[in-house]
Amino acid sequence: MDAALMALQGPRAAEVLAKGVTDFKLADLAFMHGRYATVFGVQDCRITRCGYTGMDGFEISVPPQGAMTVARALLDGPLVKPIGLGARDSLRLEAGLCLYGNDIDETRTPVEAGLMWTVSKRRRQEAQQRGSEAFLGGEQLAVASATKPEVRRVGLLGLEGPPARHGAAVFAENDGDEPIGVVTSGCMSPSLNQPVAMGYLRRANSAVGTPVRFEIRGKRYRGVVAKMPFLPATYYTGGLR
Repeated sequence: MDAALMALQGPRAAEVLAKGVTDFKLADLAFMHGRYATVFGVQDCRITRCGYTGMDGFEISVPPQGAMTVARALLDGPLVKPIGLGARDSLRLEAGLCLYGNDIDETRTPVEAGLMWTVSKRRRQEAQQRGSEAFLGGEQLAVASATKPEVRRVGLLGLEGPPARHGAAVFAENDGDEPIGVVTSGCMSPSLNQPVAMGYLRRANSAVGTPVRFEIRGKRYRGVVAKMPFLPATYYTGGLR
């Protein structure tokens, strides 16, 4: 289906969208659930309560001919502002959400990435019993689940200097010559007014509170392993299920 996709995110997203939706009450729409509705007069829109920011919000799939109508209706109100990928990236990083190609890819296992919660109990059992005959990657998942990972995805806070970006090497506090890990995403957090990052560290160096050093443009700056998300999630917890 050809459609335009809009993401309306933030603590007052439901208040804004409710003005254009009369088919049902948004309070009844649970997180990660979706429904078709007329939105600001445009029929056959798909509203899903989800997003990539750690906040309550909606992704709205709109037929192409109605895209400008919905976009203008949203932006006409005083509460909504357009944002770009930079803002979205800082929000998803503050929320501890992975970006495919940076924080996860085909070389990382769900165990290393701390994402085993995304693999159902049935799939785990199938992987253990039948390996890759069960599904693509089943054997690798079974092996990874049976052993402790050599590296773990962690949150990182910068204590000085500029933000550590994708690809920056991470060293132990004693400034050893061998990196203990790598940054996969990083930015200055507008909410914390502090550099934040995520990356992969050796398991022995991955405990929260472990001091580290980031190498940025030939210099090393102090940092620390931190708990993610950096900000508590504010996903909607009500609705009909």
